[in-house]
Amino acid sequence: MEDKLTAFKELLNIMDELREKCPWDKKQTNDSLRTLTIEETYELADAIIKKDPDLIKKELGDLLLHIVFYAKIGDENNEFTIKDVIDSLNEKLIYRHPHIFSDTQVKDAKEVEENWERLKLKEKGGNKSVLSGVPESLPALVKANRIQDKARGVGFDWENREQVWDKVQEELDEVKVEIAQGDQDKIEAEFGDLLFSIINTARLYGVNPENALERTNRKFISRFNYLEDKTIKQGLDLKEMSLEEMDKIWDEAKKRE
Repeated sequence: MEDKLTAFKELLNIMDELREKCPWDKKQTNDSLRTLTIEETYELADAIIKKDPDLIKKELGDLLLHIVFYAKIGDENNEFTIKDVIDSLNEKLIYRHPHIFSDTQVKDAKEVEENWERLKLKEKGGNKSVLSGVPESLPALVKANRIQDKARGVGFDWENREQVWDKVQEELDEVKVEIAQGDQDKIEAEFGDLLFSIINTARLYGVNPENALERTNRKFISRFNYLEDKTIKQGLDLKEMSLEEMDKIWDEAKKRE
């Protein structure tokens, strides 16, 4: 434990030095760091998908730097310190885990999540409604999953997950109706409902839709790159090939996986 505290203290000292002496670090603000923090978060997500421990370690360090940076700016503005950040986190973790730090009994992880959401609503200065804690700037797919997860936390969910398939079919039928009518605005609205129901279905079956879609994205990229590379090696042009010719190479790519 002592070596961990020493390492963290050194990081704080380095941050102090950078903020005082480095021209770039001196001029940074919360606003200027925001987009960089988002980028670092996505880089960590990529490292996790790649299951690369060394890369995960590196990206965690980059993200930790940002946390310390924001805390330093808060300290300079007499708003809060890194100690306040940690104290607040410690207090929250203890409060939201009464089954660990008190005498509350829970039977499984699902009940822990439900208690977590209920306790968040009770906190002083906490979220005023169930969905108010979902960041507005989240990507739509991630946001949909979080919205559904939070609603589930207070019991607003299907009684039986198999029931959701009727909803998916209902939304698919409504998309087809609007496509036949040709109203683009209504088509978009119905596609949104369809996607929302599919994301809900994934959640109900224990699948993270963001991870599932990213897995397919990477699979498609790999197969398409193979198609493109093989076409170039054969002296061909994708634009001049038939779909049947491309499908043949595509099937080769699938067999290589």
